[in-house]
Amino acid sequence: MTPDVSIVVVSKDSAADLPVSLEAAAAQGGVRVETVLVDNASTDGSREAAAVFGAAVRVVALPTNLGFAAAMNAGIAATTGRYVLALNPDCRLEPDFAAVLSRRLDAPDAADVGSASGRLYRATGSGLARTDRLDSAGIRFTASGRHFDRGAGEIAAGRFETEEEIAGASGAAGFYRRTALEDARISTGIFDEDFFLYREDADLAWRLRRLGWRCLYVPGAVAAHRRVNTPERRRKMSAEANRHSVKNRFLLRLNNQTAGEALATAVPTFARDLVVLGACLTVERSSLPAFSWLWRNRKRLWAKRREIQLKVRTRKGRGTPPSPSPFSPGGGRGDRRGGGVESVPMEPR
Repeated sequence: MTPDVSIVVVSKDSAADLPVSLEAAAAQGGVRVETVLVDNASTDGSREAAAVFGAAVRVVALPTNLGFAAAMNAGIAATTGRYVLALNPDCRLEPDFAAVLSRRLDAPDAADVGSASGRLYRATGSGLARTDRLDSAGIRFTASGRHFDRGAGEIAAGRFETEEEIAGASGAAGFYRRTALEDARISTGIFDEDFFLYREDADLAWRLRRLGWRCLYVPGAVAAHRRVNTPERRRKMSAEANRHSVKNRFLLRLNNQTAGEALATAVPTFARDLVVLGACLTVERSSLPAFSWLWRNRKRLWAKRREIQLKVRTRKGRGTPPSPSPFSPGGGRGDRRGGGVESVPMEPR
């Protein structure tokens, strides 16, 4: 029987967290689930940690580290559920997380909802225990293409307590309609494999929205996520991670930003780009190869942009909403229940 929800976990040396996250994933109730671990050539026993669960968790073992985006695409291809839950290995789901979101997206008024985000709390300790602070109430964008986790690091009480439309789902536990993912597929995959890691969830969110798919924030779906990579920890991150973060901030705009958006935000965007370049020339020289990669691949990247823009244009007839801006759902004018104050960036900038 076809599962309702395919839970795909990508690991890279995540053995310490997998016993908790996989147990919670495999124990989802009220809905038929399949759980798949895609392992990016871990050397810490991640595959063995998954093997403990037997048939409840299927392992897709990659021979080399292909990055998060490619590994997630492999997991999506290996599964068949009507919905896909892209789950980080350091995220623990409450027992009804998948059921709450699948029921909501099955509702008659949600036929055009392509993704959803639950209420994610910050997690602590080896058991990924829930704290009193939010990790994410979904993604919001600014007009210049920056993206933020709504509520990140804030006290959870009284914040983001009602369902609302948002710009995109947090990649820590992103819930997607499979038909929407297939609709968003491009030459470099559903999750764009050029990103390797970081910002690929924001890229997919932007693409889905421009293709006419809505995203809902459903606070009844609860999980806890240990967020390791934050802006204040940037200098403690690996050189590879920082390099991809720099590269992907440009890829995100190149893939999705319209010419009008680029022109309207040219001054602040250019100023921030100069700051990033200056940092790479001084304190973070290991990230300079990001710029040479972008230059070497410029023709292919421009062709991919044309591919995406053509896909968007073919959807105009079905009422495609505008691409995310500060004033799109979940944007910059919120209240105590929802809306987005500008909080901690979801990934290092």
